[in-house]
Amino acid sequence: MPLDPLVAREIRTLYEKLNSENKLLSNSQLDTAYKNFRIQFGIDKLQALDGEELLLAMHSRGENNSLVYWLEFKHDEEFPTRRFGSIAGGSAHKFGVYYSQEKSAWMSGSPQNTHEVTLHQAIAISRKQRDEFLAGSELLKNFPAHGSDQDYIDLQKQIEILAPTINDSAWGHKYFSLLHPEILDDFHNPDYQRYHLIRLLQSPPERKGRYICGGRYVAMAAELQLRMNQISTVINELDGDKPYRYWRIGTTEGNQGMSHWENMKSGGYIAVGWDNLGDLSEICSFAEKPLRIQALKKLLMQNYDNKTEGSLGKPANEINRFIFDIHEGDLVFAAKGATVLGVGRVTGSYDYALEGAFRRRRTVDWLSLDSWVMPYHEQLRTTVQPLVRTENLLEAEKRIFGADPIPLPPPIFPIALSLTGISGRIDEILNRKGQVILYGPPGTGKTYWAEIAAREITARSWFKKAFDQLIESERELILGTDQQPYAAVRMCSFHSAYGYEDFIEGYRPLLDNGVMSFKLRDGIFKKLCSDAKEQPERDFILIIDEINRGDIPRIFGELLTIMEKNKRGASVLLPLTGMPFSVPSNVKIIGTMNTADRSIALLDAALRRRFGFLELMPDSQVLGKKNVGSLPLSKWFEALNISIVSHIGNDGRNLQIGHSYLLSDKGKPVSELEDFISILAEDIIPLLQEYCYEDYTALERILGKGLVDITKQRIRAELFSPDSEDELIQALLSHHPELSTYIIEPEPEEDLQEEIVDTDNTDIYETIMDTNK
Repeated sequence: MPLDPLVAREIRTLYEKLNSENKLLSNSQLDTAYKNFRIQFGIDKLQALDGEELLLAMHSRGENNSLVYWLEFKHDEEFPTRRFGSIAGGSAHKFGVYYSQEKSAWMSGSPQNTHEVTLHQAIAISRKQRDEFLAGSELLKNFPAHGSDQDYIDLQKQIEILAPTINDSAWGHKYFSLLHPEILDDFHNPDYQRYHLIRLLQSPPERKGRYICGGRYVAMAAELQLRMNQISTVINELDGDKPYRYWRIGTTEGNQGMSHWENMKSGGYIAVGWDNLGDLSEICSFAEKPLRIQALKKLLMQNYDNKTEGSLGKPANEINRFIFDIHEGDLVFAAKGATVLGVGRVTGSYDYALEGAFRRRRTVDWLSLDSWVMPYHEQLRTTVQPLVRTENLLEAEKRIFGADPIPLPPPIFPIALSLTGISGRIDEILNRKGQVILYGPPGTGKTYWAEIAAREITARSWFKKAFDQLIESERELILGTDQQPYAAVRMCSFHSAYGYEDFIEGYRPLLDNGVMSFKLRDGIFKKLCSDAKEQPERDFILIIDEINRGDIPRIFGELLTIMEKNKRGASVLLPLTGMPFSVPSNVKIIGTMNTADRSIALLDAALRRRFGFLELMPDSQVLGKKNVGSLPLSKWFEALNISIVSHIGNDGRNLQIGHSYLLSDKGKPVSELEDFISILAEDIIPLLQEYCYEDYTALERILGKGLVDITKQRIRAELFSPDSEDELIQALLSHHPELSTYIIEPEPEEDLQEEIVDTDNTDIYETIMDTNK
């Protein structure tokens, strides 16, 4: 099937760009890499091996020169494996057999049913795999040069018979593709193969299997006169290296059929109703899906008449899908029945509006506003439905190919004057007490949340808008500028030299024409209070970072008497000027303190009574469900903090590692292994060394023997070199063996399959099951 001319032109243009930037492997580099792989693991080489020698050649005990290591981890000039398609993810079970350093034994089975095998059994497994590689390679060697779809269907059937244990594995497909790159593509996931074909406006072959789509990519490479690896690299760059999902979103409400499409279209969002449930921020904090579904069912039962236990599963699942399962980058079909009204790309997370209808919303870039009927009707009575039929996905991709977002007015949602989540809790304490201290271990986001809450509170107070809806001039009034620092939100940090004269008022040296004198100046808090009195209808907030590092009684002075909420407006005479001073009711204070530095129990008792307190602790949910290399980041983070609490003593709870250590400067969880290693080596380990006072026995209990050398009283710094990434991850995992087989990121289809079962639609369920074969 020839490429659409527009698609062919886009691939060719991107190829020339990447090639000019040296981002593609040249023909000579490809030939060298294929040759190196064949020399090391070609059919002739494997056929000449047997026994333990064969086992180690395929699944070595960590010498980093085995077949499985080359396929998944090796990445150097000799063989850049990542350039030939990733097989990362999951656990070592995917290879059928692996050696456990922790148990000093060969293991087999599944993550749910792992068991030891003898050396003889491990050899038998590797021998069977080798024989299947031989049979499959012989089949591919005799395969026609330009096979048809039917040829590849026949190939799939034959390879399932000849290689029953490896034919449906990513590593098996990668092995065959490296030996026969002129026949097979290097997308080793069948879902990715089909996704890219749809994005390239081609309808994939009907039968499912890892070897079915290869002929399409071979034909593309031939049409464009490119090598297989070159065209797959270009396609990954064009489409992204991870498929997005497709969703149908209903636009009408209830039996009356009231349409909300015009609001969605003009506002740049998709939305769902069930508005009586109110804000679901508390439910959003539940990490486990069953807990969310149970809580949603309870709310539905309480807020809607004529609801029975049996009827609650469908709406609960739809709300859960809308909030949690739809991801940024996914494609959505806004639809009325089978008629698609618009196709858009999701750009934002769940938001809730306290006014209007259809209050649960996600921002969207609309790419097409054409009206068309879906070729295949999928669950038309379901408000939030994942779409899987190729006919529908292909039609949408044709309509948005090459499209830029349609210019629309920026979405302005009705803004709740009361905040939710952590910002809402801070706001509630400020309204009750007038001041709050955010406390917790380092890296838990105390300063971050202080700034977020201060911005949102003042933006709503000053302009009745969310902070991100403010224009530049309004933001300057909230945050200030270099030329005008006196803004609604101001910030200072306490330290040992900070005093009353900095905070309230005091004499400061002034050099005037060479003559030194002292001038009385207002401190930051007195100036803030003065400005707040002039605008009593607007909130002013002072953020005091590291509030516990200052001498509180000396800095606050008589302020402790008049800062209480019920004494706002009452005056005291300042000792230096003799002038009356009061704290206006529209002044609020947010302090932060690091409990690793000093416990809140040591704070001045008078201060403690006047402040509200909000504890912020490490939150692994912020890190999502992603792997860094083969390390499940959030689970390792949880295990690390459990070790800290267990082995540092009474202060262990306050000395945990905060999640922000593992966030990038954009607030996203660290995803690159190189970045994680830098954070571990330069931030986390030095902090733990300080906590343990260079006690390497305690450090070993926290980090493990693989990372800490007690004999030499040192951290094994050599593990942080680029060549030792795999050894470092193994050292971290060996201290927490329960993580080694933890699959942190299940295939998207698993969640989809579970949800489809809830709809009790047999046709759709069978479609998903076929996709998963």
